[in-house]
Amino acid sequence: MDSRTDGQIFLEVEGVRLEARVWGPPPRQAPTIVLLHEGLGSAGIWRALPEALVAATGCGVFAWSRAGYGASSPRPLPWPADFLEREAGALPALFETAGLGRMVLVGHSDGGSIAAAYLGQNDDARVAGACLIAPHFFTEPMGLAAIEAARRDYRERIRPRLVRHHRDVDAMFAGWAGAWGRADFAVGRIEALLPAISVPVLAIQGREDQYGTLAQIDALRRHLPAPPEVAILEACGHAPHLERPEETARLIADFANRVLLSQARGQRPYFSAKNRPPPG
Repeated sequence: MDSRTDGQIFLEVEGVRLEARVWGPPPRQAPTIVLLHEGLGSAGIWRALPEALVAATGCGVFAWSRAGYGASSPRPLPWPADFLEREAGALPALFETAGLGRMVLVGHSDGGSIAAAYLGQNDDARVAGACLIAPHFFTEPMGLAAIEAARRDYRERIRPRLVRHHRDVDAMFAGWAGAWGRADFAVGRIEALLPAISVPVLAIQGREDQYGTLAQIDALRRHLPAPPEVAILEACGHAPHLERPEETARLIADFANRVLLSQARGQRPYFSAKNRPPPG
């Protein structure tokens, strides 16, 4: 990914064809902000966020559609209970194929869980920090109820909005909803990985998030070695980057600029004054 224009590309990663989209300078010229999409998302569903981040940081932005999403290769049904952890395990090969160097991870919902699982299992010196938007580390009754409601409303309300973003929208939805509905769904195993995350973390969540409560953010506060920076957005649901785009882009860009600067200076990970961990 050394030279390209903004737009759609395809990568072959361990036999899987993945759709990706790129904005701004390539990795050999600037750090990269890597976007990990939500459970019903794709590389092309981020709207104005990538362009806003390029303008505010000077970084390149890289997003891709996981297998089963967007225009990427299909994923066989049913999806396994640990599909989020498996996606985290696939990231090293993706990063290498894409030629990524210094980077900041930005994951929304399932993408935030995948980013956390990756950082909890890999001490990747290329990663300066991670922004987790409405991540999940365990299931909650209200979130499962929202998924069940999505099942009921899929044909009339959800499918028409998603069909243009996925080559097989029905298989994608069946895989995602089926995995989340399993009694052995393994998202809860990611919580145990949080104490091993060594990079700065910014957590963003809407106060009215219909898929998760602030208990998810409290898990970060309990388990991370250093306190995360936290932004709770009022009058906002599960997708802050879509519902409060300017504020969310500003928060991410400010965080990315600070952690990348600290990384470039060879300093310890950045922590704001109020979040700085105690000496020793």
